[in-house]
Amino acid sequence: MRARVIQLSSQQNPNIRYMQFRNFKMVGYVIYGRGSFNQLDAILAPHRKEGAPMVFLLDHYFQGKPLENRIPLRGNDKLLYADVTHEPKTSQVDALAQQLKDEFGTVSGIVGIGGGSTMDLAKAVSLMMTNPGSSADYQGWDLVKLPGVYKVGIPTLSGTGAEVSRTTVLTGPTRKLGMNSDFTPFDQIVLDPELTKDAPKNQRFYTGMDCYIHCIESLEGTYLNEFSKSYGEKALELCRDVFLEADTWNDECDDKLMMASYAGGMSIAYSQVGVAHAVSYGLSYLLGTKHGIGNCIVFDKLEEYYPAGVAEFKQMVKKGGYEIPKGLCKNLTDEQFDTMINVSLGMKPLWENALGKDWEQIMTRKKLRHLYEQL
Repeated sequence: MRARVIQLSSQQNPNIRYMQFRNFKMVGYVIYGRGSFNQLDAILAPHRKEGAPMVFLLDHYFQGKPLENRIPLRGNDKLLYADVTHEPKTSQVDALAQQLKDEFGTVSGIVGIGGGSTMDLAKAVSLMMTNPGSSADYQGWDLVKLPGVYKVGIPTLSGTGAEVSRTTVLTGPTRKLGMNSDFTPFDQIVLDPELTKDAPKNQRFYTGMDCYIHCIESLEGTYLNEFSKSYGEKALELCRDVFLEADTWNDECDDKLMMASYAGGMSIAYSQVGVAHAVSYGLSYLLGTKHGIGNCIVFDKLEEYYPAGVAEFKQMVKKGGYEIPKGLCKNLTDEQFDTMINVSLGMKPLWENALGKDWEQIMTRKKLRHLYEQL
């Protein structure tokens, strides 16, 4: 986030100018450690309101699996399975919030247990329990006016940074864009690396690369500052330990990647992401491409913008024996390309961070079309 230079008032020295810095909201409480999930019941207890249930949104991947039975349901608590086959939509958020209002009137809190999509869904539903209208009305920056209900994020994948982010990324009727606000961050997060141990290999890589990529974008962006740099450099170091240095995947890799996700999320909280994310939003909106793999597909073709990062990314892909899908855009129509381009170019802060104030002269529609044609 760039600082703005503002002229002092006439009552003050007119020759002095000062910087206005962003004052941003962070997560309220953080608990970290193997087995920390076992403390969830005690953590939630002070936030329970009489007659108002605690609602647990559990990634549908865990339906029928042991984690489901560890959820501390009490009284009239509600367990809902979050279908994250596709990334969260505003229509899905609105339907869930309305279902809870119709059934209970109000709730004590929302607990999201899963990957980035599940946590984004939990944040969005929390906000829509108290804010009127549709979640689509709040896609943008600082449009949310009222605090949501108490919300907790518990990642079972590491990399998105959704656990610390001030946004919840949603696909709406006309665009893919987050509800970016000071009311969006979780009140509590539970970082238990044990919950990530059984993640599918490819999913773990794609999500981990989301962290790696947004750290590269942050560290090479025009919004860079020492706050974001300190977190970004540590997250990058941890990603390299996991995906380049480790001979085999082990518990230490899960520990490191969970902290890389946290630090990476903190890095972009005070800066911004860049080209890969801006372009992948178009893919996701039109084709439904999941966020992590979408970033990988795009980043693989961004040597012009991040040459060292892309070269290292390719080493990680090769070392792990992963495959990056190709040919997603080969049969698209002009209208479909225009849709993706419109969504992507709408991410103005991302482009400015990546390319500077004159980014619109650099990333033309023609150039962006050529980039999409390579994917």
